[in-house]
Amino acid sequence: MNHHPTFEDVVAASKRLEGQARRTPVMTSRTVDEMLDARVFFKCENFQRSGAFKFRGAFNALSQFTPEQKRAGVVAFSSGNHAQAIALSARLLGIPATIVMPEDAPKAKVAATKGYGGNVVMYDRYTEDREQIGRELAETHGLTLIPPYDHPDVLAGQGTAAMELFEETGPLDALFVCLGGGGLLSGSALAARSMSPGCRIYGVEPQAGNDGQQSFRSGRIVHIDTPRTIADGAQTQHLGQITFPIIQRDVDDILTASDSELIECMAFLAERMKLVVEPTGCLGFAAARQMKEELQGRRVGIIISGGNVDMARYTSLLSG
Repeated sequence: MNHHPTFEDVVAASKRLEGQARRTPVMTSRTVDEMLDARVFFKCENFQRSGAFKFRGAFNALSQFTPEQKRAGVVAFSSGNHAQAIALSARLLGIPATIVMPEDAPKAKVAATKGYGGNVVMYDRYTEDREQIGRELAETHGLTLIPPYDHPDVLAGQGTAAMELFEETGPLDALFVCLGGGGLLSGSALAARSMSPGCRIYGVEPQAGNDGQQSFRSGRIVHIDTPRTIADGAQTQHLGQITFPIIQRDVDDILTASDSELIECMAFLAERMKLVVEPTGCLGFAAARQMKEELQGRRVGIIISGGNVDMARYTSLLSG
């Protein structure tokens, strides 16, 4: 595949994912509609295999490996959801998987990654460079490195979540997508521009880690220190070389949400919609609540990215 992914790549990914990825539910809530005075559709990727949208990109990338690549194996780095997705996809495809994970990754995510058969290598996210560790493992052992977002096959796979949403809802006026490195946002933007051209697309990241917003405003990729936020899925330090140009071209704005807003949204989704959503998965909903005035009378899509959260951590955040 070329390195300028298009909507055609998203369509191709959806065909590879047939019978592998779950077609996750699109849920609505009368209470949310009344709260925002809008028609709101939640694409619930917390029900995806391995508990997050990441399975889509991981399986799409690994399913295109050559026989040589399959034999040698895959290496990936991730705080959790991409780790689980790569480990599960590799198991399904018979590929050995090595995953570089931070020492403070949620225990449930580490356990699940190991449970899927992944060989986990730990590192300190505040003092060590996971990208460098991944590259060194790839070179030393002849593995293929599949990064969590900055890869054309990965972002094309992630775009299938938005593609399914539009297939179900038809055109939307606004779409809110959580933003870490930009795989889900850039893939969703490709789907939106083709399937719902008038839709305004918003990326949403944690207030403590607004590198994407800074990059979007300045027109160049801004690097930051690892942000300290409960949204562990969005603790990225920069957008990708492949994801950023798509975001620049197709996204309307980048917004942020505070940790306290994410906790409010987690509690609401649990109480009112019976959904267990990890903090990162609440970013889109938090931003939509902030934009209540602009969204009146509109049709709004929100991608809930995942539900992988330690139960002890989840209950402590909610009981705060």
